[in-house]
Amino acid sequence: MKALVLAGGRGTRLRPLTHTSAKQLVPVANKPVLYYGLEAIRDAGITCVGIITGDTGAEVREAVGDGSKFGLDVTYIPQEAPLGLAHCVLIAQEFLAGDPFVMYLGDNFLLGGISDLVDAFCHGGYDAQVLLTRVTEPQFYGVAELGPTGEIIGLQEKPVHPRSDMAIVGVYSFSPAIHEAVRAIAPSARGELEITDAIQWLIGNGYSVHSHMVSGYWKDTGRLQDLLECNRMILETIAPDNRGTVDGLSEITGRVVIEPGAVVENSVLRGPIVVGADAKIQSSYVGPFTSIGPRCVVQDAEVEYSIVLDDSSVHGVSRLAHSLIGRNVEVSRAEGAPNTYGLMVGDHSRIQVRA
Repeated sequence: MKALVLAGGRGTRLRPLTHTSAKQLVPVANKPVLYYGLEAIRDAGITCVGIITGDTGAEVREAVGDGSKFGLDVTYIPQEAPLGLAHCVLIAQEFLAGDPFVMYLGDNFLLGGISDLVDAFCHGGYDAQVLLTRVTEPQFYGVAELGPTGEIIGLQEKPVHPRSDMAIVGVYSFSPAIHEAVRAIAPSARGELEITDAIQWLIGNGYSVHSHMVSGYWKDTGRLQDLLECNRMILETIAPDNRGTVDGLSEITGRVVIEPGAVVENSVLRGPIVVGADAKIQSSYVGPFTSIGPRCVVQDAEVEYSIVLDDSSVHGVSRLAHSLIGRNVEVSRAEGAPNTYGLMVGDHSRIQVRA
Protein backbone atom coordinates (compact mmCIF):
# COMPACT_ATOMS: atom_id res chain seq x y z
CA MET A 1 0.00 0.00 0.00
CA LYS A 2 1.18 3.54 -0.77
CA ALA A 3 0.36 6.98 0.58
CA LEU A 4 -0.41 10.22 -1.23
CA VAL A 5 0.17 13.28 0.97
CA LEU A 6 -1.23 16.62 -0.14
CA ALA A 7 1.12 19.47 0.76
CA GLY A 8 0.11 22.10 -1.78
CA GLY A 9 -2.66 24.63 -1.35
CA ARG A 10 -2.35 28.28 -0.48
CA GLY A 11 -3.38 28.35 3.19
CA THR A 12 -5.46 31.49 2.81
CA ARG A 13 -6.93 31.26 6.32
CA LEU A 14 -3.46 31.56 7.86
CA ARG A 15 -2.29 34.57 5.91
CA PRO A 16 -0.09 36.54 6.18
CA LEU A 17 2.00 33.70 7.65
CA THR A 18 1.43 31.50 4.59
CA HIS A 19 2.49 34.18 2.11
CA THR A 20 6.05 33.06 2.88
CA SER A 21 5.68 29.60 4.42
CA ALA A 22 3.87 26.35 3.68
CA LYS A 23 0.86 25.92 5.96
CA GLN A 24 1.80 22.26 6.46
CA LEU A 25 5.12 23.33 7.99
CA VAL A 26 3.70 25.57 10.72
CA PRO A 27 4.95 23.92 13.93
CA VAL A 28 2.86 22.42 16.70
CA ALA A 29 4.95 21.91 19.86
CA ASN A 30 7.96 22.93 17.74
CA LYS A 31 7.37 20.21 15.11
CA PRO A 32 5.77 20.88 11.70
CA VAL A 33 2.19 19.64 11.32
CA LEU A 34 3.24 17.70 8.20
CA TYR A 35 5.70 15.62 10.26
CA TYR A 36 2.91 14.24 12.44
CA GLY A 37 1.12 12.98 9.33
CA LEU A 38 4.24 11.39 7.87
CA GLU A 39 4.92 9.64 11.17
CA ALA A 40 1.33 8.35 11.28
CA ILE A 41 1.74 6.93 7.77
CA ARG A 42 5.00 5.22 8.73
CA ASP A 43 3.48 3.81 11.91
CA ALA A 44 0.68 2.30 9.82
CA GLY A 45 3.31 0.28 7.94
CA ILE A 46 3.38 2.38 4.75
CA THR A 47 6.79 3.46 3.49
CA CYS A 48 6.24 4.51 -0.16
CA VAL A 49 4.91 8.08 -0.12
CA GLY A 50 4.12 10.58 -2.85
CA ILE A 51 3.89 14.23 -1.80
CA ILE A 52 1.87 16.66 -3.91
CA THR A 53 3.50 20.11 -3.79
CA GLY A 54 2.50 23.56 -5.00
CA ASP A 55 4.02 27.02 -4.75
CA THR A 56 5.87 26.13 -1.54
CA GLY A 57 7.31 22.91 -2.99
CA ALA A 58 10.95 23.92 -2.44
CA GLU A 59 10.31 24.52 1.27
CA VAL A 60 8.51 21.18 1.66
CA ARG A 61 11.36 19.36 -0.12
CA GLU A 62 13.91 20.99 2.16
CA ALA A 63 11.94 20.04 5.28
CA VAL A 64 11.18 16.42 4.33
CA GLY A 65 14.11 15.51 2.08
CA ASP A 66 14.05 12.01 0.68
CA GLY A 67 11.97 10.84 3.64
CA SER A 68 14.70 8.69 5.16
CA LYS A 69 14.61 10.50 8.51
CA PHE A 70 11.02 9.29 8.85
CA GLY A 71 11.75 5.80 7.55
CA LEU A 72 10.00 6.65 4.27
CA ASP A 73 10.79 6.69 0.56
CA VAL A 74 9.37 9.98 -0.74
CA THR A 75 8.55 10.97 -4.32
CA TYR A 76 7.54 14.57 -5.07
CA ILE A 77 4.71 15.29 -7.52
CA PRO A 78 4.35 18.98 -8.46
CA GLN A 79 0.86 20.40 -9.01
CA GLU A 80 1.01 23.53 -11.15
CA ALA A 81 -2.14 25.00 -9.59
CA PRO A 82 -4.56 24.00 -6.79
CA LEU A 83 -7.08 22.25 -9.08
CA GLY A 84 -8.73 20.03 -6.48
CA LEU A 85 -8.07 16.91 -4.43
CA ALA A 86 -9.25 14.60 -7.21
CA HIS A 87 -6.81 16.34 -9.55
CA CYS A 88 -4.04 15.29 -7.15
CA VAL A 89 -5.05 11.66 -7.65
CA LEU A 90 -5.15 12.23 -11.41
CA ILE A 91 -1.58 13.56 -11.63
CA ALA A 92 -0.27 10.88 -9.23
CA GLN A 93 -1.53 7.93 -11.27
CA GLU A 94 1.92 6.98 -12.55
CA PHE A 95 3.35 7.02 -9.03
CA LEU A 96 0.43 5.02 -7.60
CA ALA A 97 0.82 2.40 -10.36
CA GLY A 98 -2.43 0.56 -9.66
CA ASP A 99 -1.75 0.06 -5.95
CA PRO A 100 -4.24 0.80 -3.16
CA PHE A 101 -3.32 3.94 -1.25
CA VAL A 102 -4.09 6.28 1.61
CA MET A 103 -4.66 9.93 0.71
CA TYR A 104 -3.72 12.23 3.60
CA LEU A 105 -4.21 16.00 3.67
CA GLY A 106 -0.94 17.36 5.01
CA ASP A 107 -2.49 20.08 7.16
CA ASN A 108 -4.61 17.58 9.11
CA PHE A 109 -3.66 16.96 12.71
CA LEU A 110 -4.69 13.50 13.86
CA LEU A 111 -3.71 12.11 17.25
CA GLY A 112 -4.13 8.36 17.36
CA GLY A 113 -2.73 7.67 13.90
CA ILE A 114 -4.28 5.89 10.92
CA SER A 115 -3.36 2.26 11.60
CA ASP A 116 -6.98 1.36 12.40
CA LEU A 117 -8.16 2.92 9.13
CA VAL A 118 -5.55 1.06 7.08
CA ASP A 119 -6.27 -2.27 8.77
CA ALA A 120 -10.04 -1.88 8.29
CA PHE A 121 -9.58 -1.02 4.62
CA CYS A 122 -7.24 -3.93 3.94
CA HIS A 123 -9.58 -6.44 5.62
CA GLY A 124 -12.87 -4.93 4.45
CA GLY A 125 -12.45 -5.29 0.70
CA TYR A 126 -13.72 -1.75 0.11
CA ASP A 127 -13.10 0.38 -2.96
CA ALA A 128 -12.96 3.51 -0.80
CA GLN A 129 -12.98 4.28 2.87
CA VAL A 130 -13.45 7.77 4.31
CA LEU A 131 -12.39 8.88 7.77
CA LEU A 132 -15.20 10.72 9.58
CA THR A 133 -15.82 12.49 12.86
CA ARG A 134 -18.89 14.01 14.48
CA VAL A 135 -18.98 17.81 14.52
CA THR A 136 -21.34 20.40 15.98
CA GLU A 137 -21.43 22.58 12.83
CA PRO A 138 -21.53 20.18 9.87
CA GLN A 139 -22.54 22.98 7.48
CA PHE A 140 -18.88 24.03 7.38
CA TYR A 141 -17.57 20.62 6.28
CA GLY A 142 -17.97 17.94 3.69
CA VAL A 143 -20.63 15.65 5.20
CA ALA A 144 -21.28 11.93 4.75
CA GLU A 145 -24.67 10.25 4.97
CA LEU A 146 -24.41 6.67 6.23
CA GLY A 147 -26.40 3.50 5.70
CA PRO A 148 -27.24 0.98 8.43
CA THR A 149 -23.92 -0.91 8.27
CA GLY A 150 -21.61 2.12 7.98
CA GLU A 151 -21.64 2.30 4.20
CA ILE A 152 -21.59 5.81 2.74
CA ILE A 153 -24.70 6.44 0.65
CA GLY A 154 -24.22 10.12 -0.10
CA LEU A 155 -21.93 13.13 0.32
CA GLN A 156 -22.63 16.84 0.70
CA GLU A 157 -20.08 19.64 0.44
CA LYS A 158 -20.74 22.35 3.09
CA PRO A 159 -24.51 21.86 2.92
CA VAL A 160 -26.99 24.49 4.08
CA HIS A 161 -29.15 21.66 5.46
CA PRO A 162 -26.81 18.81 6.46
CA ARG A 163 -28.24 15.29 6.36
CA SER A 164 -25.85 14.17 9.11
CA ASP A 165 -23.26 15.45 11.57
CA MET A 166 -20.50 13.23 10.13
CA ALA A 167 -17.72 15.44 8.76
CA ILE A 168 -15.10 14.23 6.29
CA VAL A 169 -11.77 14.47 8.06
CA GLY A 170 -9.31 14.51 5.16
CA VAL A 171 -7.89 10.98 5.26
CA TYR A 172 -9.09 8.45 2.69
CA SER A 173 -8.21 4.93 1.51
CA PHE A 174 -8.76 3.99 -2.12
CA SER A 175 -8.52 0.99 -4.40
CA PRO A 176 -7.42 1.57 -8.04
CA ALA A 177 -11.11 2.12 -8.88
CA ILE A 178 -10.67 5.76 -7.88
CA HIS A 179 -8.66 6.40 -11.06
CA GLU A 180 -11.71 5.71 -13.22
CA ALA A 181 -13.74 8.00 -11.00
CA VAL A 182 -11.40 11.00 -11.19
CA ARG A 183 -11.30 10.68 -14.99
CA ALA A 184 -15.09 10.52 -15.19
CA ILE A 185 -16.00 13.64 -13.21
CA ALA A 186 -16.09 17.24 -14.43
CA PRO A 187 -14.72 20.31 -12.61
CA SER A 188 -17.01 21.85 -10.01
CA ALA A 189 -18.37 25.39 -10.10
CA ARG A 190 -15.12 26.61 -8.56
CA GLY A 191 -13.11 24.96 -11.36
CA GLU A 192 -11.71 22.07 -9.31
CA LEU A 193 -11.96 18.30 -9.50
CA GLU A 194 -13.60 17.48 -6.18
CA ILE A 195 -12.77 14.25 -4.36
CA THR A 196 -16.33 14.22 -3.00
CA ASP A 197 -17.61 14.10 -6.60
CA ALA A 198 -15.26 11.20 -7.36
CA ILE A 199 -16.42 9.29 -4.28
CA GLN A 200 -20.05 10.00 -5.19
CA TRP A 201 -19.30 8.59 -8.65
CA LEU A 202 -18.03 5.39 -7.02
CA ILE A 203 -21.22 5.15 -4.96
CA GLY A 204 -23.42 5.76 -8.00
CA ASN A 205 -21.63 3.09 -10.01
CA GLY A 206 -21.99 0.35 -7.43
CA TYR A 207 -18.56 0.42 -5.82
CA SER A 208 -18.17 -0.28 -2.11
CA VAL A 209 -17.60 2.94 -0.13
CA HIS A 210 -17.41 2.64 3.65
CA SER A 211 -16.90 4.91 6.63
CA HIS A 212 -14.36 4.79 9.44
CA MET A 213 -14.64 6.89 12.58
CA VAL A 214 -11.76 8.88 14.07
CA SER A 215 -10.42 6.98 17.08
CA GLY A 216 -8.33 9.84 18.50
CA TYR A 217 -8.24 13.63 18.24
CA TRP A 218 -8.56 15.49 14.95
CA LYS A 219 -8.22 19.09 13.84
CA ASP A 220 -7.92 20.85 10.50
CA THR A 221 -5.07 23.26 11.22
CA GLY A 222 -6.17 25.86 8.70
CA ARG A 223 -7.14 28.46 11.32
CA LEU A 224 -5.26 30.16 14.15
CA GLN A 225 -7.52 28.85 16.91
CA ASP A 226 -7.16 25.27 15.62
CA LEU A 227 -3.36 25.50 15.60
CA LEU A 228 -3.33 26.78 19.16
CA GLU A 229 -5.66 23.98 20.23
CA CYS A 230 -3.45 21.34 18.55
CA ASN A 231 -0.45 22.87 20.29
CA ARG A 232 -2.29 22.53 23.59
CA MET A 233 -3.16 18.89 22.93
CA ILE A 234 0.43 17.89 22.15
CA LEU A 235 1.85 19.84 25.09
CA GLU A 236 -0.56 17.98 27.38
CA THR A 237 1.34 14.77 26.50
CA ILE A 238 4.96 15.88 27.01
CA ALA A 239 7.24 14.78 29.82
CA PRO A 240 9.56 17.25 31.60
CA ASP A 241 13.01 17.35 30.02
CA ASN A 242 15.66 19.99 30.73
CA ARG A 243 18.65 19.86 28.39
CA GLY A 244 19.33 23.59 28.56
CA THR A 245 20.60 25.92 31.28
CA VAL A 246 18.36 27.27 34.06
CA ASP A 247 19.73 29.65 36.69
CA GLY A 248 18.93 29.55 40.41
CA LEU A 249 16.61 32.57 40.22
CA SER A 250 14.17 30.84 37.85
CA GLU A 251 11.09 28.83 38.79
CA ILE A 252 10.08 25.85 36.63
CA THR A 253 6.80 24.09 37.37
CA GLY A 254 4.81 21.46 35.49
CA ARG A 255 5.73 19.74 32.22
CA VAL A 256 8.43 21.89 30.67
CA VAL A 257 10.80 20.83 27.88
CA ILE A 258 13.93 22.93 27.49
CA GLU A 259 15.92 21.91 24.43
CA PRO A 260 19.74 21.94 24.15
CA GLY A 261 21.41 25.34 24.16
CA ALA A 262 18.38 27.15 25.57
CA VAL A 263 18.98 29.51 28.51
CA VAL A 264 16.45 30.50 31.18
CA GLU A 265 17.39 33.33 33.53
CA ASN A 266 15.37 34.99 36.32
CA SER A 267 12.12 33.71 34.83
CA VAL A 268 8.98 31.74 35.68
CA LEU A 269 7.97 28.89 33.38
CA ARG A 270 4.68 27.12 34.07
CA GLY A 271 4.08 24.13 31.86
CA PRO A 272 3.20 22.56 29.67
CA ILE A 273 5.76 24.48 27.60
CA VAL A 274 8.40 23.73 24.98
CA VAL A 275 11.42 26.02 24.72
CA GLY A 276 13.37 25.46 21.51
CA ALA A 277 17.10 24.96 21.07
CA ASP A 278 19.29 28.02 21.68
CA ALA A 279 16.34 30.15 22.80
CA LYS A 280 16.74 32.68 25.63
CA ILE A 281 14.13 33.43 28.29
CA GLN A 282 15.20 36.36 30.46
CA SER A 283 13.29 38.08 33.29
CA SER A 284 10.02 36.79 31.85
CA TYR A 285 6.94 34.70 32.51
CA VAL A 286 6.04 31.94 30.06
CA GLY A 287 2.68 30.36 30.83
CA PRO A 288 0.91 27.13 29.90
CA PHE A 289 0.41 25.83 26.36
CA THR A 290 3.21 27.87 24.82
CA SER A 291 5.79 26.80 22.26
CA ILE A 292 8.89 28.98 21.94
CA GLY A 293 10.81 28.16 18.75
CA PRO A 294 14.55 27.72 18.30
CA ARG A 295 16.74 30.81 18.74
CA CYS A 296 13.88 32.96 20.02
CA VAL A 297 14.40 35.62 22.70
CA VAL A 298 11.75 36.44 25.32
CA GLN A 299 12.90 39.28 27.57
CA ASP A 300 10.99 41.29 30.20
CA ALA A 301 7.78 39.84 28.80
CA GLU A 302 4.79 37.61 29.57
CA VAL A 303 3.65 34.99 27.04
CA GLU A 304 1.07 32.21 27.33
CA TYR A 305 -1.13 30.01 25.13
CA SER A 306 0.86 31.01 22.06
CA ILE A 307 3.19 29.74 19.36
CA VAL A 308 6.35 31.73 18.63
CA LEU A 309 8.28 30.55 15.58
CA ASP A 310 12.04 30.43 15.01
CA ASP A 311 14.32 33.45 15.44
CA SER A 312 11.67 35.81 16.78
CA SER A 313 11.85 38.07 19.82
CA VAL A 314 9.36 39.42 22.35
CA HIS A 315 10.65 42.36 24.43
CA GLY A 316 8.90 44.29 27.18
CA VAL A 317 5.34 43.12 26.46
CA SER A 318 3.21 42.80 29.56
CA ARG A 319 0.94 40.04 28.26
CA LEU A 320 0.89 38.19 24.95
CA ALA A 321 -1.76 35.47 24.66
CA HIS A 322 -3.66 33.43 22.04
CA SER A 323 -1.08 34.42 19.44
CA LEU A 324 0.84 32.94 16.52
CA ILE A 325 4.10 34.79 15.82
CA GLY A 326 5.93 34.05 12.57
CA ARG A 327 9.64 33.64 11.95
CA ASN A 328 12.09 36.53 12.36
CA VAL A 329 9.46 38.73 14.01
CA GLU A 330 10.22 41.41 16.59
CA VAL A 331 7.49 42.33 19.10
CA SER A 332 8.49 45.20 21.33
CA ARG A 333 7.09 47.73 23.81
CA ALA A 334 5.26 50.90 22.90
CA GLU A 335 3.37 53.51 24.94
CA GLY A 336 -0.02 52.71 26.46
CA ALA A 337 -1.86 50.46 28.86
CA PRO A 338 -3.67 47.40 27.33
CA ASN A 339 -2.55 44.16 28.96
CA THR A 340 -3.47 41.39 26.50
CA TYR A 341 -2.78 41.09 22.80
CA GLY A 342 -3.85 38.57 20.17
CA LEU A 343 -1.52 38.66 17.16
CA MET A 344 -1.24 36.69 13.93
CA VAL A 345 1.92 37.94 12.28
CA GLY A 346 3.62 36.92 9.05
CA ASP A 347 7.29 36.14 8.61
CA HIS A 348 9.98 38.89 8.61
CA SER A 349 7.69 41.38 10.33
CA ARG A 350 8.31 43.96 13.03
CA ILE A 351 5.49 44.75 15.47
CA GLN A 352 5.28 47.39 18.21
CA VAL A 353 2.49 47.07 20.75
CA ARG A 354 1.37 49.17 23.68
CA ALA A 355 2.70 47.85 26.99
